[in-house]
Amino acid sequence: MPKIFEITLNNGRDPLTGARVGLETGEADDFESFDELYRAFEEQLGYIVDLKIRVNNYIERMYAKYSPAPFLSVVINDCIDKGRDYYDGGPRYNTNYIQCCGIGTVTDSLSALKTHVFGRSMVSMKELCEALQNNFAGAEKLRQTLWNKTPFFGNDDERADALMRRVYDSLFAAIDGKANTKGTVYHLNMLSTTCHVYFGKMLGATPNGRFAHLPMSDGTSPSQGCDRSGPTAVIKSLSKMDQIKSGGTLLNQRFLPSVLESEQDLDKLCSLVRTYFSLGGHHVQFNV
Repeated sequence: MPKIFEITLNNGRDPLTGARVGLETGEADDFESFDELYRAFEEQLGYIVDLKIRVNNYIERMYAKYSPAPFLSVVINDCIDKGRDYYDGGPRYNTNYIQCCGIGTVTDSLSALKTHVFGRSMVSMKELCEALQNNFAGAEKLRQTLWNKTPFFGNDDERADALMRRVYDSLFAAIDGKANTKGTVYHLNMLSTTCHVYFGKMLGATPNGRFAHLPMSDGTSPSQGCDRSGPTAVIKSLSKMDQIKSGGTLLNQRFLPSVLESEQDLDKLCSLVRTYFSLGGHHVQFNV
């Protein structure tokens, strides 16, 4: 998602390569309002999702035709009964998912633009885009303002969380229900695993103050270092995402060992997990 937003800010071009990979939705400094910018992002998102589905469906037919998996097929329910290969709609369940990554990064970037460009007019879009192209070289004061004075997702701040819901709803609308090649449909999920690290390497600086080529946010987690109000604020922000719409969501939280030293501390962790699930959360995991 952050890459699609970067392409939007560059009128359909990937600044990493200079190649046109998306639609011409307008130069960034010509957008007169935040909603106009967001409509361009949605248009770019829809185009790239449709492109991905067309390519993916083509690849699936090539696998079904030229690369069958007979051993896998005989151990998957219904392939034998149907007389169809695993790659050709044989399994009982044939849903496709598109993994979506970086909702924290793109939400915070949108929040930064809404706050500082279209709201406070602290910086022009042209100046900000130039700073992004230069990876904030010579613009550290601007970067610090973006990093420290922007409402960020993951802090139970409705200004940012409302933008997260808007992005999530746009993703759902672009993906959910599109036909695959096996008689069922695509859904979205938010399970980035480790691809957010590689995707970050392919991404320039972003308007939330993130330097170029650093990891983007993972799964449904807030951007790294941007959840500044504690773990309970994170789960309250995530509770505003309608997670049942997706095929899965992933929240990572990180604690120091000192947070979990006693049995009482472990009980608090259990309460945190149960509270998250009671608020509609799907999956949370911890690094200590």
